[in-house]
Parts: sequence; C-alpha cells; structure tokens
Amino acid sequence: MSSAPRSDAPATNPDRRPVAVVTGGTRGIGLALVRDLAPTHHLVVGGRSAASVADVVASLPSAEGLVADLADCSPGGSLDTALAALATHLPRVDVLVHSAGVLRNGTVADSPVQDWADSMTVNVVAVAAVTRALLPALRAAHGLVVTVNSGSGLTATPASGAYCASKFALRALTDSLRQEEREHGVRVTSLHPGRVDTDMQRELVEFEGADYDPSSYLEVDSVVRAARLAIDAGPDASVDMVSVRPRGWRPATA
Repeated sequence: MSSAPRSDAPATNPDRRPVAVVTGGTRGIGLALVRDLAPTHHLVVGGRSAASVADVVASLPSAEGLVADLADCSPGGSLDTALAALATHLPRVDVLVHSAGVLRNGTVADSPVQDWADSMTVNVVAVAAVTRALLPALRAAHGLVVTVNSGSGLTATPASGAYCASKFALRALTDSLRQEEREHGVRVTSLHPGRVDTDMQRELVEFEGADYDPSSYLEVDSVVRAARLAIDAGPDASVDMVSVRPRGWRPATA
C-alpha cells in the first residue's frame, strides 16, 4: 500500500508499519500471504488455534495474533470478543485479507443441513463480521479488502453445492461492499483461484477418489502474486476481480 502509516499506530506496531490483517493466516494461502507481507507490514495473524497463531507470530518481525473460531459469530461469542479487543488498538488497517474458509463436500441429497450452516457461517457471515468491525480502521487508511474466493464462486459444480453456494454468496457480499465503500476510499478485490496445491485441495481430491498430483494445481505463490496485483496497485486504481487458474500443462523436469 502506498499510504504512509499515521502517528497513532498501535503500540504493538512500534515501527508504525502499514497494517495487514489476514484471517486463515496459519496455513495455505493465508500463511503464504502473511510471509510475503511480513518484510513491510505489521501483521495481525488470524487463526483458530492459539498455538499455531503464536508460532507464526513468533516467526515474524512485527506481528500479533487474532485467535477466534469463525464458526462462532454470535454476539459475545469467540469472534465477536476477539474483534472487540483488536479494534480498540488498530486505528488503521491498510490491508484486510479474508483467507479462512471451510470446504464441505457432498450432493444436495446427501449433505446434512449442518454442512450448509457451517459453510455459510465461516465463508460468508464471518467475513461480513470481520469486515464490519474493521471498517473504521479501513476507512481511516483508505485500505484494501481482499476476499480469497474460488473458481467455485464463478462456476458451480456437482457434489459441492454448499461450498459453491457460500462462494457465490461471498462474491455478492464483495460486490456490495465495493459499491458501498467506494465513497469512503476503501477498495475491494475478489480473488478467485482455481485449484491450488494446499491441504484443502488434498481433502477434495481424496473425496473425489483420485490420485493427488501437485503439478496439476496452482502453486500457492502464484496466488500470492495475484493478490499482490491488487495490494500493490496505486491509490487511483481498484482491482475489482482477479481469476487465476492452473495453466494445465507443465514441462517435464530433469
């Protein structure tokens, strides 16, 4: 981000770096983004496990944790309590990345209602809750919100109705937020990676009963570079949506 940090940066950010909040920051795409931003930003690393969050925070030059269960969005619940504590000392947020998410597989006929509830809560409602709590800080910084969506937020597939529905809903949320916050100087990007070589991908391939071939999928660093397109854009530019898919072919290696 090009804007300079203000003098009232939080005490946990002594160098007054730009601030980046990343949910799902302990694994996969979220962790890769945390590490990529660490040289220049103060990181707020979001995760459900206090131990895993602490491990990541300890490895970064300027960071703190946000430990919360995104499935608990009720008033006074895990997420609400964590956000209330965080917002008190974050006068600005330059980048907010929503990378946390859950994958529930199954047909409409076979999927229990709880799978639909979990998908919508974590993949949509929690995103709205985190964004809402940090909007004053995002507005103060003229910051950027990046939602890590999916190719499933553009095209629905069988046996993944709950996941696809949640990602379509996330795209709608992102589109609404972009229009609402334009007058406040907040930019909003919807990032749609195709299949990425992550733990979640391994879970999906196992469900599909196929062999896992990492070379068939995007590398996490490719998704990070796509996100940086939006993060590094000048203040006059809004990168509304980025879709990045596996190329589908790789040359043989020696």
